[in-house]
Amino acid sequence: YTQTSIESSVPVAAGTLSLGGNPVAAHCLVRGSMHRRKGSDGRDYAIAFEMRLPEAWNGRFYYQGNGGLDGNVQPALGALGGGPLTGALFQGFAVISSDAGHTGAQTTVFGLEPQARLDYGYQAVAKLTPMAKDLIRTAYGKGPDRSYIGGCSNGGRHAMVAAARLGEQYDGYLIGAPGYRLPRAALAQLWGAQQFSALATPGATAPHPLAPQGRIPDLSSAFTAQERQTVAQAILARCDALDGARDGMVQDVQACQARFNLQTDVPSCGAERTGQCLSTAQKQVIGTLFSGARSSSGQPLYAPFPYDSGLVGANWGTWKFVNSLALDPLAVATVFSVPPGRVDPLREDLGARLALFNTTDGNYKESGLSLMTPPGHEQPGNLAPLRARGAKMLLYHGVSDAVFSAEDTRLWIEALGKALGGPANDFARYFPVPGMNHCSGGPATDQFDLLGPLVQWVEQGVAPQAVPARARGNGNAGGVNAELPADWSATRSRPLCAY
Repeated sequence: YTQTSIESSVPVAAGTLSLGGNPVAAHCLVRGSMHRRKGSDGRDYAIAFEMRLPEAWNGRFYYQGNGGLDGNVQPALGALGGGPLTGALFQGFAVISSDAGHTGAQTTVFGLEPQARLDYGYQAVAKLTPMAKDLIRTAYGKGPDRSYIGGCSNGGRHAMVAAARLGEQYDGYLIGAPGYRLPRAALAQLWGAQQFSALATPGATAPHPLAPQGRIPDLSSAFTAQERQTVAQAILARCDALDGARDGMVQDVQACQARFNLQTDVPSCGAERTGQCLSTAQKQVIGTLFSGARSSSGQPLYAPFPYDSGLVGANWGTWKFVNSLALDPLAVATVFSVPPGRVDPLREDLGARLALFNTTDGNYKESGLSLMTPPGHEQPGNLAPLRARGAKMLLYHGVSDAVFSAEDTRLWIEALGKALGGPANDFARYFPVPGMNHCSGGPATDQFDLLGPLVQWVEQGVAPQAVPARARGNGNAGGVNAELPADWSATRSRPLCAY
């Protein structure tokens, strides 16, 4: 195939790999690269990939979108969101994964190279997709009967962008916690850090390997783990029973947003913070944080976040207090801005920075927002042809995701319906996951398989309405979630219900 180099192809015996304690069947592992080149920065670039082709192939192709800033070829297992016990490879799909056009050693320096930015944004998926189908045709003597793309976080963004840009290439889209407005979400992270810094213990720092001096300001003192637990208990007290079952989960997310009031439902501290209350200043900052980031002039930067009991999760704190200072500023500075430049997260003028996300110049001919977001995402009527030809989309999102807001996904589903003249649930459905943090974790039943229901919807016309989800308690072969409440059964299950 044009511009493709196959570097190795080796048989992998059954049981060599396992997923969630289950042995993966025999398959062929193919490694290669596309579009090897010398970048404008003098560095070597290529779109590296691996494909796993099962001996007992089910006729389907799965593109595995990886998360974060990409940069590494993850094993092409077709792993699913939450805490999966199986993946697409295990289910018999031919699976591809890639580094999206740069290596981990180039993270985040790749953002300075214009073509590497474009490959990360959307072009790597566009280049790999036809090549992968051709490789399948060579291996099996026929192309795939059906093609699927999925992933969580940036992988969910890849799938959502593919729906808008490559609508004819895929039949099913599995979209987890989609950072489809990733640059704006990163700005909201910086904004949150600025709010928390006013409450944090002055001068306190925490170690971090990506920080310039190896340390970052310790923002966690602004909203301690004990205080987050207090807020979570107040949310449950107001909202848990709204769905008809008092079970430690907020299943009726929208009713909770109308019912819960941070100012009146959480005790207020007097002179001393005890962990059982919030100060007036804390309530102001936290309330503002959940209502959505804004620039100094009042311009909305990103979506609101829903109140949910999963804010106790360690992952919630990592995104709000650590990644907002050490990870998001790097992406903001080098990948999304034109021209790229340094970012001081606690002093950055976020309105001015957003303007740089919309800018182009002689070197960067596509803006950061353009290359990262699905075309037409605000009024996604451009997905009508996808719907017309019978393709399906399943979206899921942890309600307590701290970096990409579940409310942003809900608003997108609403916008899709409006753009298409009515509810779009005949081809797109959204499953909120109560308590779940970013892609997994938190006090949640975060082990579920939405790929099986997506296949059934695409190929048999059976739309999913409620999908079983389980807790990952002690003894779980897919990994144990240490954050499950002590009074939960290790095998607790709940349906995930379509919004």
